Amino acid sequence: MGQLMSGKEHTSGYESHPGHLLRLMPAGRRVRVRFNGELLADSTRALELFEAEYAPVFYLPRDDVKMDLLTPTESVTWCPFKGQASYWSIDAAGADGQDAVWSYEDPFVEMADLQNYMSFYPNKVEIEVAPA
Repeated sequence: MGQLMSGKEHTSGYESHPGHLLRLMPAGRRVRVRFNGELLADSTRALELFEAEYAPVFYLPRDDVKMDLLTPTESVTWCPFKGQASYWSIDAAGADGQDAVWSYEDPFVEMADLQNYMSFYPNKVEIEVAPA
């Protein structure tokens, strides 16, 4: 997904790997995200990211996410093709929601459409995708 930030400046991976497969497109389906049964996000405007050999990842518009259930953390990671990711924890008792949500606040120009979109770790939340 990404690597921990080391404090040094990073440049776009597209400069050294111009053929890296990275495709972002409308998901065209309703995507809901739940944590411990509570609805965190519900969107018909989700984007789906296809990257190399990784499983596809859904990104939902921030307007479709219950931001009042999230708390920003100090965690950041770096992706050479998207930029720096910032993280949020889910505020819920009795479950591990630490750093379960991320967003690229200022993505590289190649992935500018990710700005103001959030994604969720599927091993920490339930993601429901309606059939196309």
